[in-house]
Amino acid sequence: MAQNNNFKIKELHTHTYKALNRKGEKKSGEIKAGSIAEGKALLRQQGLTPITVRKKPKSLFGDQTKITAADISIVTRQIATMLGAGVPLVQSIDLIANGSDNKSLRVLMQKISVKIQAGLPLSETLREHPKYFDELYCDLVKSGEQSGALDRIFDRIAIYKEKAEALKSKIKKAMFYPIAVLVVALIVTSILLIFVVPQFAEIFGSFGAELPAFTLFVLGISELMQSYWWVVLGIILLTGYLISKAYKNNLQFRTASDLFILKAPVIGNILNKAAVARFARTLSTTFAAGVPLIEALESAAGASGNEIYRNAIMEIRDEVSSGNQMHNSMKQTERFPEMVIQMVSIGEESGALDSMLAKVANIYEQEVDDAVDGLTALLEPMIMAVLGVVIGGLIVAMYLPIFQMGSVVG
Repeated sequence: MAQNNNFKIKELHTHTYKALNRKGEKKSGEIKAGSIAEGKALLRQQGLTPITVRKKPKSLFGDQTKITAADISIVTRQIATMLGAGVPLVQSIDLIANGSDNKSLRVLMQKISVKIQAGLPLSETLREHPKYFDELYCDLVKSGEQSGALDRIFDRIAIYKEKAEALKSKIKKAMFYPIAVLVVALIVTSILLIFVVPQFAEIFGSFGAELPAFTLFVLGISELMQSYWWVVLGIILLTGYLISKAYKNNLQFRTASDLFILKAPVIGNILNKAAVARFARTLSTTFAAGVPLIEALESAAGASGNEIYRNAIMEIRDEVSSGNQMHNSMKQTERFPEMVIQMVSIGEESGALDSMLAKVANIYEQEVDDAVDGLTALLEPMIMAVLGVVIGGLIVAMYLPIFQMGSVVG
């Protein structure tokens, strides 16, 4: 068994080839092999006579080596599909590894395959890679192994991961657009203040007349930016770094920040809906997989992505473990809408809590989607107006003395 664990995984590379088939016709394509010689041997096994075999050159932006949450979501869906079609687990993982263009993902799947062939359960193998497979994922896989329904469990995990990624994408869309536009506005304004406004300042110096207060104000900001732009940039970067560090390491700061964001106009409403959707989806998936409710609530708290909701869900867990009904515990936190509490109550009474939570998740995921689309439509004219005021204000400040001279001359 130790020999299997130390087994060295062969790294495959994509090669392009040109070859002749048995009819003498030219064929070209790609083949995965450890070396050019191995690639030629594989082509001969396929009845082709190699003409040229070359290692595929790297992309202009380099090889994709990072494994993202979206990659894990796709892998989960692929495993679920192949297990559902009757393909053995090891073969499914090997097929995914051989078909991946992501080097890191390919190596990861090969490592998992080797450990499973050595006799280690899949859930334990996945726990060795917590960066990609969290506790919730591994616990669900373990429940599938114990129940003998790994294909159905992987289908549930795949749905959960796909929904989670879709929700994350919507939140990023809501946050990214205004931030990106404001950053561009900041860069454009800085360029104008540092490089364009000084040209006007030289012209104004030859006027010998008193400049308008607005123009003097803009010129003052321009001089400050020219002399201390690096200080301003350093302060911005340092502030961002300190906030990020404090959010990661300081529980009180993280809690205060999450509460502030949840109370923010418009975006706070979206994040509240997203937190409810995430809670319902996680709890539905884990509870339906046979995980006890107390443990399912712990998983939902860990997957909440927000300290305020994490604390609220842990309060619900404590109340439920004391014998209280979940819908009453949810009401006490004052974090969940009345409609959600009523649907959970119906689910508890009917014994269909998992399906009722899935419906709640679908409703709130759709509400998040609609809210993000509405926010984007609302922000576009507002952002354009802000940009117009900022850029237009700089232009007016620079041309105001020229307009005044024109009126005097007139």
